[in-house]
Order: sequence, then structure tokens, then C-alpha cells
Amino acid sequence: MASVTWAQVLAWRMRRQYLEPAGESAGAASATDVARRLAGVQAQVASAAETAVALRRTEPVPGEVTHALLDERALVKTWAMRGTLHLLPVDEAAAYLVLCSAVRNWEKGTWQRTFGATPADLEAIAEAATGALAGGAALTREELTTAVVEETGSRHLAEVLGSGWGTLLKPLAWWGVLCYGPPRGTNVTFTSPEGWLPGWKGLPPMDEAARTVVHAYLGAHGPATPDQFDNWLMRKANRKRDVKAWFAAAEDGLAMVDVEGVPMYVQEGHRDELLATEPTSSVRLLGAFDQYVLGAGTGATYLVPAEHRKAVSRAGGWISPVVLHEGRVAGVWEDMDGDIAVTAFEDVPADLLEAEKARMRSLPR
Repeated sequence: MASVTWAQVLAWRMRRQYLEPAGESAGAASATDVARRLAGVQAQVASAAETAVALRRTEPVPGEVTHALLDERALVKTWAMRGTLHLLPVDEAAAYLVLCSAVRNWEKGTWQRTFGATPADLEAIAEAATGALAGGAALTREELTTAVVEETGSRHLAEVLGSGWGTLLKPLAWWGVLCYGPPRGTNVTFTSPEGWLPGWKGLPPMDEAARTVVHAYLGAHGPATPDQFDNWLMRKANRKRDVKAWFAAAEDGLAMVDVEGVPMYVQEGHRDELLATEPTSSVRLLGAFDQYVLGAGTGATYLVPAEHRKAVSRAGGWISPVVLHEGRVAGVWEDMDGDIAVTAFEDVPADLLEAEKARMRSLPR
């Protein structure tokens, strides 16, 4: 089995994720192309998603994510990996949702006691929501809650259903019942993907979904083990046998490499390119919640030094903007009224850092 180092892996991931060379490797790629290449862009914070796309574009355009979502409808915003909001390419989104739904956490007693809903409640809510969103309707959270409660008579669920966390809406998103629709002023709306998205083809079979998502993940965040994939997908909440079956379904077109003593999967077509990749000495600034960090997870010590993890993964689930040096997280930064203040974990070349600060300040706001 051919061997590579983590330094090679990180340099290869940077190239695959349009981070190297800075602002050039994406070329004319659209916002949808970027989301496809990254296996989704986390959009829990909308401005962070805009930044993630813009910093990978040669000539970023203000509002290009909104254009892809609302005008082209080539991207969809919905709950996906780890139960968080993501931007996904419409033609692949359903595959991600199918794998996310496999967690079935609503069948666990602890979930039902915490949120006051049973699997039967969820099925009734899904049926009511399907009816309420039929015909291309787009409803605010309050309107959808009212419609579902009136149809089901489950008034005890109104408070949870209307929660900003969308606890009961996430399974509905994974089942393809709803996704984010066009905003109404400052209010978000929900709509049916079938009625809203021209490219929506419904939910694929599990094996087909697994091939799509496993290959997409490895194309951006590989090489990786099934356990690392599961950590990215649903924080290791899936059954091991399910994850094993997904990789078996995706095995055609996969190869193995040794990463410093650990066998890992990579796309077969990427293997030679990975083996030929030289480590990088570049410096890059990434925004909050960037996929480069989320794909590996902040617990990956080859990427985030264990002693500095709390500076990257902060209270409330906040993932800090980071400084990359040689592909590793070498610091964090924040925008102080236009001045980028860096807290470095190690020595970072000052000239390269200043050039990155200038590039970050030039991105559309």
C-alpha cells in the first residue's frame, strides 16, 4: 500500500478545496460548483457561507450565493450533516439527506422525553406539512406551525415545532418534506423541495445515496476512514454496520493509501495526484465554520493542535475563523472593525500573513 504523510494530505486537500493557489484554483467555478466540490457548505451562519464561497473564487461576486439559491435554484438550503444548515447542490442534495436520516435519533427514548414527540407524532407532522406546503406554498415558521397543529391537533408540540432550533423540522428535511424557501422580509420560509426546486428528483435508494456522498466526501476531505466520515456526517451517531455498508456500496472507484500508519480510503482517480503532491508552505485565512476544518473535525489533532482546540471550537458550537500555515491550523483571527486581529499558535511568515489579510479584506461583504 502506497504511503503519504499528513503534510501531503493537507496540501492535497487545500488544492481540492480551491484554497491553493489562493483565489485561483476555482477559476470560473460558480457558487454551486464550490458547494459541490466541498461536499456542502455549512450555512448555519449565512455570512460564513458567503465567505466560504467568496474566498475560493477568482473574482467573487456580491450576492452570488443568494443568486444560486433563489434565482437559479441550483443550490438548496436545508438541514443536513450533523443536523446543521447547509448549502447543497440540488442534483445531489437528496443523497445527503438520505444518509442523514439513517441516524433515526427520534426513535430513542431520551430524544422523545427531551422533545415531547414520538415517531408517530413526527409522521403526523410530516403528513400535515406535506399538505400545507403543497402547490409550491412557502410558509413562515409560525404559519407552518399553525397549519400543522391545526391539522394534527397536537398543540403540545407547538412550542417545540416553532423553536428556532428546528428540532422537529430536521427529520422532515431529511425525509424531503421541506427545505428553506424564499425569505419574506426578515423571516425565513419553508417550502417543498419538489415544488420549489426544478432539479429535485426525489430521494434515491440508500446504496445510490452512499456512493454519491462517500465519493463526494473523499473528493474534498480524503483520505479518510469510515469512522472519520461518520464523524463528519453525524458525529458518529450512526450504527457501525450502516457505515460499513455505505463504504461497501461505494467501493467501486475507491482505493487505499497509508497515512502515517493508518489505512484510509481515497478516490482511485485521485490516488496518483495525492502521492505526487508536495507539502505546502502557504498561509491562508479561512472564515468561521469553514468546510476545511469541519470536514476533518476540530478533534483531528493532525489539523488542530489539541492544546488549542478550545480556541477553534468555542462555546455554543462556534467554529472560529482560522489561520492555516502549511495546511495546519496555526491560529485564529477576528475582524475588529476592518482590522484583522490574529492570535497565532506558532510562528507564521509575516509577509504571507499580511497578503492574506489584504485578500480577506477585499472580499465582498
